[in-house]
Amino acid sequence: MTLSLPAEPPRARSLTRVVPEVLAALRGGGEWFAPATSAILLVVDGLGARNLAARAGHARFLAEVGGRKDVARSVFPSTTAAALTSLMTGVDPGRHGLVGYRVRIPGTDLAPNQLKGWETDGLDPYTWQRAQPLFEREAAAGRPCFVVSRAKFAGSGFTTAILRGAEFVAAKNPAEGAGIAADLAARHPGALVYLYVPELDGLAHQKGWESDEWAFGLEAVDAAARALAGGLRPGVGALLTADHGMIDVPRHRHVLLTEGDGLVDDVRVIGGEPRMLHLYAEAGREASVLQAWRESEAGRSWILSRDEAIEAGVFGAVDPEVRERIGDVVVAARSGIAYYDDRLDDKGPQNMVGQHGSLTDEERTVPLIRLGAFA
Repeated sequence: MTLSLPAEPPRARSLTRVVPEVLAALRGGGEWFAPATSAILLVVDGLGARNLAARAGHARFLAEVGGRKDVARSVFPSTTAAALTSLMTGVDPGRHGLVGYRVRIPGTDLAPNQLKGWETDGLDPYTWQRAQPLFEREAAAGRPCFVVSRAKFAGSGFTTAILRGAEFVAAKNPAEGAGIAADLAARHPGALVYLYVPELDGLAHQKGWESDEWAFGLEAVDAAARALAGGLRPGVGALLTADHGMIDVPRHRHVLLTEGDGLVDDVRVIGGEPRMLHLYAEAGREASVLQAWRESEAGRSWILSRDEAIEAGVFGAVDPEVRERIGDVVVAARSGIAYYDDRLDDKGPQNMVGQHGSLTDEERTVPLIRLGAFA
């Protein structure tokens, strides 16, 4: 069949190339950025370019220094585990293997959370994530590398999987993190500093990105970015980017999956997340699951078989070892809906407002704002 998937914008900058281009700038070359003595990568979890533009009145500094063309294209699925791993390895999900929020371990019925499954389900951060982190490579070559983030992330499996090689420095909030990052970049020539800000993502999930709470959080991010820019030493470059954007999905837009609706028939394991499902079928029933979902949901979601998804390149080039991690059927929401397995006892996830994971521009277009020597 012909798949009507969103076309990639011409000359779109891929999130996977951001850090390699920053490293090229530190070596005095590169195509995207001017040479710099040190560099800071400020990653604001959940800050989509469309979200930022819509709430620009709460981010006056970023609106002033950024423009419509200051964007990058995140990966699919547009979810934190996949996108941050691509950012910090320079390869697509089809190579590093974190192809969703929940991904089935081939040959099992386990679909661990890719952010926390290292601790809860025994994922090995050195093997399950299959690409070498850029920090590990650069640190081995002698480059000073630092991660500035919340103390609770230090030593976690996900941190080890994508950020090993860097020295971890704890910060309590975006303002403190900005000061620490600027100081590290000034004191360590040639340094690459990764400053991670998770607050906006949590606020969007809890309250929605259109809420007052999210707007107040954006003001804090804007103030931290302003302080960071003002604290940069001459020659130090900085970038602000994100892993994904957000779509608010109110409860009346939830699609609840339950026995008897035909959509869970022959489905053995449901992975992914509410706007991007991996459906792992019972053996030999892949075609029936694909047909049922297309008949019911093709009007509001993109429905692809595993082979179609791989051929379309939505996960990038897919290594053979990653192939079976992808669902037999992949469901990517096109309209403002979210799918939930209502058979589960835990209904807590259905309280989430802000959502992401799919192929839409709102979820995949992120800011790429230059500061300091990169401006």
